[in-house]
Amino acid sequence: MQRFRRAACLFAALIVADLAVAQLAPSSPAPPPPQNPQPSPVEKGEAESRATVPPKVATVPPTTPVIIIHGYCETPTAGSAASKSGCTTVITRAEFEKLANTLQPDMPPQVRKQLATQYPQILFMAQQARKRGLEANPHYLQILKFTKMELLKLELDRSIQEEADKVADSEIADFYKKNPANFDQTSFLRVYVPKTRPSDTPKEGATPADAEAVRKNSETDMKHVADELHARAVSGEDFAELQKDAYDAAGVKAAPPPTLNANVRRGNGPVAQSAVFDLPPGQVSAVLNDPTGFYFFKVVSKTPLPLADVKDEIRTTLRTQRSQAMHQAMQDAVSADLNKDYFGDAPSNPPGAPRPMPSGGTRPAPNPPPAQPKE
Repeated sequence: MQRFRRAACLFAALIVADLAVAQLAPSSPAPPPPQNPQPSPVEKGEAESRATVPPKVATVPPTTPVIIIHGYCETPTAGSAASKSGCTTVITRAEFEKLANTLQPDMPPQVRKQLATQYPQILFMAQQARKRGLEANPHYLQILKFTKMELLKLELDRSIQEEADKVADSEIADFYKKNPANFDQTSFLRVYVPKTRPSDTPKEGATPADAEAVRKNSETDMKHVADELHARAVSGEDFAELQKDAYDAAGVKAAPPPTLNANVRRGNGPVAQSAVFDLPPGQVSAVLNDPTGFYFFKVVSKTPLPLADVKDEIRTTLRTQRSQAMHQAMQDAVSADLNKDYFGDAPSNPPGAPRPMPSGGTRPAPNPPPAQPKE
C-alpha cells in the first residue's frame, strides 16, 4: 500500500507537470468555431462512458483485483528478469479508486478506464527512470520543484473550495431575507414593436449614406407606432390587440407572438428589459429601446418563491461568492515587477498582474510621503 501511495503521488505530479508545460507553452489564436459544432473528445468520451459502464461494477468487492500488471513489481523476484510472468503487481478496486478519486473526484468511467490502461506503463517507465539515476538529474529536480508548487496550489484551491462549501442554514436564510427581489416570479404582458419595417429597404445602387437614411426614417416611424400603442396600453387596451396592431403597422405577415410571459425570474431576460421587474403589479413600463426592437410591459403579478425552493440556489451563490473572494484575496496579496527590457511592455495590466519595471531594471521609486503641515 505504501508504494502504491508513492505511485499515486508520482502520477499526480506527472499530470500537473504536463499542465504546467502546457501553460508555459506559447499560445496561438483560437480557431473560429465550426459552422456545425461537434462535441469535444472529452464530452464525447463522457457521453460514451454513460453507455459503457459495466452493469456489475457495484458488485465488485473493494479487495478484488481490478488491475494485474505483468512485468512490473517494486522488488523483482528471483529470475524475473528473464521472465515477465515472474514479476506481477496486483491493484485492488479500493486502491485504484483511491488513486482515481484523488486525481479527479467523480471521475467518469471512460476516463477511469483510460487511467487504468496508462497506469501500468507509467509505473514501469518511472521504475526504469529511477534505475538510470534520473531522480538526481538537475532537469528532473527543477521540474519536480515546480510541480510540487503546482500541487500545493491545487491543494490550496481544494482547501479553499472545501471552506467555501461550509454554508450555514442561517446564512442562507439571511441572504433570502436581504434579497427578496431576487426570488420573485413576475408575470407580465409584453408588446414587441419591430425596429424597422421589413419593406423599408434602400433602392438598388443606393450609397451607404442613403441606406442609413432609409433605416433611420423607418426606425423613427416605428418609434412613433410604439409610442401610440403605449398610450393605448396605459388607457387599458388589450395587449393581444396591441401586439397585432404592432405587426400590422410594421407589415409583418407572421403570427404575432403571445403577450403573456408567466413566472419569469429577475436576470432571465435581456439586461435592457430588466426594469420591468422593479414595477408594481398593474403598472405599464415606459417604451424601452432595445437593439432588437421597441418594447413595453405591464406587470400582472409578483409571487415570491418560498425559501425551501431556492435554498440550493442560494447555497451555490454564497459558495461561489466565498470562493471568489478568497481567491481574489490571494491574488491581491502578491504583486511583481517585470523588467520590460527583458519581457517587453505588457499589452495590459489588470489588477494583480505584474507591473513592468522601467528601462534599466530598477524598481520604480516609491511615492514620496505626504508633506507634514508646518506648525
